[in-house]
Amino acid sequence: MKYTSTRDASVIVDGATAVIDGISADGGLFVPQELPKLGYADMLGLDYAGRVDKVLRAFFDFDVSGAAKRAYATFDGDPAPVVKADDGLFVLELWHGRTCAFKDMALSVLPLLLVKAKAHKNDGRDTLVLVATSGDTGKAALEGFKDVDGTRVCVFYPTDGVSRVQKLAMQTQLGDNVCAVGINGNFDDAQTAVKSAFADNGLKSALAENNICLSSANSINIGRLVPQIAYYFSAYCDLADSGEIAAGEKIDFVVPTGNFGNILAGWYAREMGLPVNKLVCASNANNVLTDFISTGEYDINREFYKTESPSMDILISSNLERLVFEASGRNAALTAERMQSLKETGRYSVTQDEIEKIREVFSADYATDDDIEQAIADMFDEYGYLMDTHTAAAYAVCERRERVRPTVIVSTANPYKFAPAVLKALGEHTNGEASEQTFARLEEITAMDIPESLAEVFGAPIRFDITVDVDGIIKFIADRYGAQV
Repeated sequence: MKYTSTRDASVIVDGATAVIDGISADGGLFVPQELPKLGYADMLGLDYAGRVDKVLRAFFDFDVSGAAKRAYATFDGDPAPVVKADDGLFVLELWHGRTCAFKDMALSVLPLLLVKAKAHKNDGRDTLVLVATSGDTGKAALEGFKDVDGTRVCVFYPTDGVSRVQKLAMQTQLGDNVCAVGINGNFDDAQTAVKSAFADNGLKSALAENNICLSSANSINIGRLVPQIAYYFSAYCDLADSGEIAAGEKIDFVVPTGNFGNILAGWYAREMGLPVNKLVCASNANNVLTDFISTGEYDINREFYKTESPSMDILISSNLERLVFEASGRNAALTAERMQSLKETGRYSVTQDEIEKIREVFSADYATDDDIEQAIADMFDEYGYLMDTHTAAAYAVCERRERVRPTVIVSTANPYKFAPAVLKALGEHTNGEASEQTFARLEEITAMDIPESLAEVFGAPIRFDITVDVDGIIKFIADRYGAQV
């Protein structure tokens, strides 16, 4: 299995290099030269780690043995259970890992893949993993890479654009090789700055003098994206194993997504052979993806909203580049041109043929904060099932559609991560601030257990209380890691 860049067809690297580098030197994203085929039938009856292992082996030719089993040993029970809400309606819960968010599904695996990839290449450098986060990726990366030999991890988050629980979880993170930094800006600013760091030859050269190379834990890294493919296969196998669907029957997935990696993993699963009919892209008020799938034009020249689903408060969806590359017939030069247009003008468009090809698989809609609040209340009233604000966006979108086949809502976070908004949706008065009291009240009225890993952030000492301006990120990295730029 070899990988190429979405922006330069001449780039050909092996899987280990793609994982180690995280992003191509030309700014493009690594994609497989050819997608492997994988039969879901081979995964029936396996546990979750066994299914992930099959996906990893299909993509990487270096030794991945034991990575999945070790990664998911830290989870609370089944890493990705499918819960039945109603006939033909299911919820795939992806928040049973250490940080109670779906990012654990891949970020528990990626550090192990990185270590194995470096061993395969006899790469003795330290790896500095840079992460831009809208809330959940940051904590999951910090936890996943905590004290992993040969790695350091530095996370940048919008200081006023994450929930209090998310912020405290990052600021109190333990580990000798970790760092969390607030930025004066939004997630798009952080993501753009981190990508700029990867492209800064002066920074990379200076770090190299200290035997440090850069890598990414965002879903721009193919090593982060591949493990996410597995939970689509697993959900399908669980439904088939339980008799809820017939083997070979097509199903729909409704996916809350901001950076597009979550739903793109479903597209890869479908292209590999999983019987998926539609992938429904659910956004919040920052509905740039809805507009793109509706019109074929991607335009970030619009108002940015801070919402109750902050992990989707994103306008620049990095992983969309991989889909646009595929829809163009894998035209790297055209993809590079479009991404340059996005950088310079804030917009690009695809052809009518391309968007029609995308619409054969994807549909899209969005939910406002009011829609999300109503969805949380409705789901709890009707089914006794509690959702967080991001999952609720998917449910709100799902309920507007005619359900003609089995449908799986992808649930991305434990409701306690956004307790004030969830309480408000259930008719409770809150001051909008997460606390031990809001946790206790949510437990009292729902009987859902408080996750210990979230409750402990309120009493833990703050280790990282750092804030920088967006244009100071590269200097911060250089100063922090001893490089002279």
